[in-house]
Amino acid sequence: MSTGGDSRRAAQVVDALRHGWPIRIDGDDGSLTLLCAETGYEVGGTTAPRLLISAARAVTLKLANQRDAAVPEAPVLIRAAEPFDLPLARALADPSEDLLHPLAGPFRAEPLETAEAAKAAMTLARIAGVLPCFLAGPTPAEGTVTCSVADLDAFQDAGRLTIQARADLPTAAAEDCEIVAFRAPDDLREHVALIVGEQRTDRTPLVRLHSECLTGDVLTSLKCDCGPQLDAALHAMAAEAENGGYGVLLYLRQEGRGIGLINKLRAYRLQDQGFDTVDANNRLGLPTEARDFPVAARMLELLGIHAIRLMTNNPAKVAALEAIGVEVAERVPHQLPANPHNARYLDTKRDRTGHLL
Repeated sequence: MSTGGDSRRAAQVVDALRHGWPIRIDGDDGSLTLLCAETGYEVGGTTAPRLLISAARAVTLKLANQRDAAVPEAPVLIRAAEPFDLPLARALADPSEDLLHPLAGPFRAEPLETAEAAKAAMTLARIAGVLPCFLAGPTPAEGTVTCSVADLDAFQDAGRLTIQARADLPTAAAEDCEIVAFRAPDDLREHVALIVGEQRTDRTPLVRLHSECLTGDVLTSLKCDCGPQLDAALHAMAAEAENGGYGVLLYLRQEGRGIGLINKLRAYRLQDQGFDTVDANNRLGLPTEARDFPVAARMLELLGIHAIRLMTNNPAKVAALEAIGVEVAERVPHQLPANPHNARYLDTKRDRTGHLL
């Protein structure tokens, strides 16, 4: 469904964030002009009076108790005695720098009068794969690229996703497979579905939503269970096809549960320092869960699939799909043995994100 915005403008802002150009976001409650702390291109001593950070990062910086200004879960505007420059903003954005700058501050949270634009900025940073920290009101700000909250809504509208190509793809798990590629206008991410066996209207398929994991799927990392889960899912679907059914693997381009590859590796570095998966993401100012389940629902819709048997250990994933109209006829457990490198990761899934392990 169209939101009335122009998705192209949001795509241009995502590109601007990656290039380090200033952006402006217009919402119903006002506008924000911002410069990404991580990628920002400095021109003549760029400074700003305030910094916009995520609620999670505000907790790390000990600003969460300023409830009169820092509303829980809302981005936070902070001010210091002197204007922020890019080196200081980068140090505050990156938790690996926390121990190097223990005396930074003091900072004061200010009332956020442009909440819509601020929340949109956090989402745009996640889509761009950059840390969610911005100089607010940077000077100078020539070349600012602008979008609105409505433009971002249009960019994220899963209804824009369409099938672009399909072909037979024999795999090691099963030779009778078809790969289907999906893409939305203005979005560089290309999702795929692998149909294992012959699609039939009289059988409910075995379905696995698998978020892209370069380290696990390709490089066989032992820090997670993604690679083994992918392999086991394909073989389970092959067995299903041999018994007259079929399976569908939705391979979603949402690395690191939606935070991107570089931020995932930053979280890994924090895990090496002793933080678990959830706390590592939060210290980066990022959400624990940022996957786009409407994209998966749209892919199933385009394939003509309305009821599924979902391979997952995560009840929240079942609830998220059911909330957007996908009938989950059965939750099929998909648990694999731990190894010494991912045991704590799996414990965190069980204890902090509700996985049934």
